[in-house]
Formats: sequence, structure tokens, C-alpha cells
Amino acid sequence: MSFSQKFASFRHYLWHGEAGIRTVHFWAPVFKWGLVIAGLSDLKKPPELVSTNQNIALAVTGFIWSRYSTQIIPKNWGLFAVNFFVGCTGLYQLVRKYNAGVLFDDKKVPVKE
Repeated sequence: MSFSQKFASFRHYLWHGEAGIRTVHFWAPVFKWGLVIAGLSDLKKPPELVSTNQNIALAVTGFIWSRYSTQIIPKNWGLFAVNFFVGCTGLYQLVRKYNAGVLFDDKKVPVKE
């Protein structure tokens, strides 16, 4: 099989596949990477200002949906990857808060008027 035939096969799968570019199975994980980017941008914040409840929710749902994405048909490895990283970023933020000794000491951020 030549390269052009392999590329044509890949292009056909990408356009017409069960998790192809025209389906929610493709676009949902693409947009969910925004949560990972937001979690990584929170690394600039001091641990005291990062929300414990939010990161517990991100970690738990990230790992639950990672498991789910391996059980559904079609298997969606893009969904698995993004949810795994959502869970990892949430868990990493919780570890940062634990190491700083402020895991359950969420401070109220003052609102500018």
C-alpha cells in the first residue's frame, strides 16, 4: 500500500469515521482541552488562591470520564486523553495545596468594585 493510499484511507476515516471530524466525538475533546489549559494557567497562582472544591471536582470527573471513554462504542481515545489530563491537572493542584498546608483553607478572593 502506497503512502497516497494510506493517506486517503486516513482522510476517509477522519471525515467519515465514527469519531471523525464531523461528530461530537471529535469536537467535545477538542474544546475540553480548554480545561487543561486553564488548569495549567492556575499553576501561576499561589496555592492559597486555588479552589479546593473545583479541583476535587476536576480530578474526580476527569478520571471517571477517562474510564468511561474506554468503555463506550466507539472507543474515543481523544476523550480519554483530555479527561486524563483534566484529572491530572486537578490532582496536581490538590497536591500543591496539600504541600503548602492550605488544602482546606480556601480564602475568599476580594472582589474589585
